[in-house]
Amino acid sequence: MTAIQRNRFFRIICFAITGLTAAIVMSGFPFKLANAHQWSLRNIVYTESNIPTENGNTILAFEQDADGKLTPLANSPFPTEGAGITDPTYRIIGGALLIADNDRNVIVNPDGTRLFAVNSGSDTIAVFDIKKDGSLSPVSGSPFPSGGVNPESLALANNILYVVNKNFDRNNAIQDVEGSQPNYTAFRVTPRGRLIPIPQSTVSIPTGSAPTIALISPNKKILFGAEVVGGSLRSFRILPEGRLEESPNSPQPLPASEFPPNGPPGLPLGLQIHPRLPILYVGFVTINKIGVYKYNPVTGELTFLKVVDNSGLTPCWLLTNRAGTRLYTTNTNDNSVSVYDLADPTTPKEIQKVVLKGNAAASTELALNSDESLLQVVTRRTSADISEGNGINVLKVNPQDGTLSEVDTSPLPIESVEGSFPQGIVSINPKKFAYNVR
Repeated sequence: MTAIQRNRFFRIICFAITGLTAAIVMSGFPFKLANAHQWSLRNIVYTESNIPTENGNTILAFEQDADGKLTPLANSPFPTEGAGITDPTYRIIGGALLIADNDRNVIVNPDGTRLFAVNSGSDTIAVFDIKKDGSLSPVSGSPFPSGGVNPESLALANNILYVVNKNFDRNNAIQDVEGSQPNYTAFRVTPRGRLIPIPQSTVSIPTGSAPTIALISPNKKILFGAEVVGGSLRSFRILPEGRLEESPNSPQPLPASEFPPNGPPGLPLGLQIHPRLPILYVGFVTINKIGVYKYNPVTGELTFLKVVDNSGLTPCWLLTNRAGTRLYTTNTNDNSVSVYDLADPTTPKEIQKVVLKGNAAASTELALNSDESLLQVVTRRTSADISEGNGINVLKVNPQDGTLSEVDTSPLPIESVEGSFPQGIVSINPKKFAYNVR
């Protein structure tokens, strides 16, 4: 075949492919391409039902449109094959509740292809593959033992999963389970999602500490924790094999300038790390302030800097945007969200407080969607005498200044079963859906 013949041949092939593609698009041929714009805007929001009955816990999944409206995903809910927890007192912070003072109960990997969730009432971790339609499929062997009692928080550093086991009795939240201690435990996540305990990785902490969270630094070298009863912060260096080495000044008590001996208890609950700078933010629940610390990005050593005021009641859970320009806090006892300007990251400045819809609710965990245009907040009912309060509130994020306004369809109610309350929330945008053949 001559060069001229080859060129003519390839032109014919290109024209044929172009015509076939046009025919597929125009005629509704069986290989129908999904609308790319539609899929690119599609968010999936996951939370945990936390139903306390045997094998009653589930992951609830919702599709979310560009206006923030949530619609249950087909085949949702997805069983975790474990049990959640409940609290008969409905005291969201401190007191007998304590068992539900926690954060990051549900997380996803950076690729948005795998979801991890605690079964706090059955001492296991559920692991799911996220399918292309947003539905969940349990990995082989799920759920896996958590390495302790009452798992409450999860953190992922590359292929290592860290679990916080609070060690509180589900039937009596103010007492520890006899014969065990609270701990931080590490697991290697295999390529297929199985959890393999890392030998000698468990770090036990004093009985009654009530750890609430595991939080990994952006460089994946430090793990931070808070102890709501112990009133202290912990930091660990992550060793190459995944084990933890406690930082030089850990555990660190809360600053005496803010918590004198005869003053209110500390009760640190939520933590958040600045995405670009070695700064840690802490919710000082009982004094309505946010604590600001700097940390050594190699050793994890913490240094207290200052506190800033919060106009809400009991700032408990915290979140920053990816750029590190805004900090959001949920203020549980007045069901509100505060917005902070981080122009000076060491001195957050509160610029807005929004009281959420739902008078019977208390704001808890929060998550931004993938393009940070929407903020989702888990709320819990505050009394056994009312049926309302459990749900997800959705707020629009102003792209100019990061302030918030609640959408018309908010809140989405979630039924309470056997006294359950939802916990944990993540939002992903499965970008690979855009050209999925349906």
